Amino acid sequence: MIRFEQVVKNYGKNDRIEVLKGVDMEIKNGEWVSVLGPSGCGKSTLLNLAACLLKPGSGRITIAGIDTASLPEQQLTQIRNQKIGFIFQGAYLLPTLTILENVMLPRKFKQHGKKANHKQDQARAIHLLKQFEMGDRLRSLPHELSYGQKRRVAIARALMNQPDIILVDEPTNDLDPARALQLANELKSLHEQGYTILMVTHDSKLSSMASRELKIDEGLLKPAI
Repeated sequence: MIRFEQVVKNYGKNDRIEVLKGVDMEIKNGEWVSVLGPSGCGKSTLLNLAACLLKPGSGRITIAGIDTASLPEQQLTQIRNQKIGFIFQGAYLLPTLTILENVMLPRKFKQHGKKANHKQDQARAIHLLKQFEMGDRLRSLPHELSYGQKRRVAIARALMNQPDIILVDEPTNDLDPARALQLANELKSLHEQGYTILMVTHDSKLSSMASRELKIDEGLLKPAI
């Protein structure tokens, strides 16, 4: 489902800062893979490359069987909208939209000007919010929610387009232990439903719940021991 082949990514003036130095990774359909590492080691860069939000300096990235290396931005956007659900660190809900409107946003991006079925899209968004115990907050604005509630809304939004792949960035940051455990169990449930999940985290306890653990070490990806 996701394959990295000798992926290199550098930053800074003249690409002097090496972040990823030749990463190889293969994630099969239905796997839940966790990537461990401290802040600044390249975890978010890895996730953004998998989401087609960044392009590698060199190497090859294949998403759901599609070689993304030479694709124009329009096709990369289609891949993101149709095949990937992204649970961002910090949720990133739009502050002026209701919770229901936030969850429906991915469907609007997927339409690409095509006629939308508003009632059907709304029904799916409501179903997802109820699934994550947010059905009574449909008209709430993000600032009215706790961190844990925002994360649940972010998960619902990531599932709106029925993606093949879910990418998760530091999901338990800013959560107390009880809420972190609840969110971990929600991710476990998604894995049991057959979703392919790539998650980056510094939380070793959360990471151990994945079906496979990797770590970033000096710009390379290795099995976690």
